[in-house]
Amino acid sequence: MQLSPIPPGLLLWLIPVLIVDVILRGFALWGAARRKQLWWFIALMVVNSLGVLPLLYLVMYACIGKKKRK
Repeated sequence: MQLSPIPPGLLLWLIPVLIVDVILRGFALWGAARRKQLWWFIALMVVNSLGVLPLLYLVMYACIGKKKRK
């Protein structure tokens, strides 16, 4: 008798995806807070995109940060 409604194979994919999402979200929130970007911070907190929005933010501002340093 299986008590969990989630298939075991799905958990093998879900757990790593959630871990990566939390890590990306943490870095993106930290970067938005350091740059005092309130709207990005709010969007990153509210929108659950499984890492897509945090990754987009990190890539965008990593590229902008490199251009400003040159």
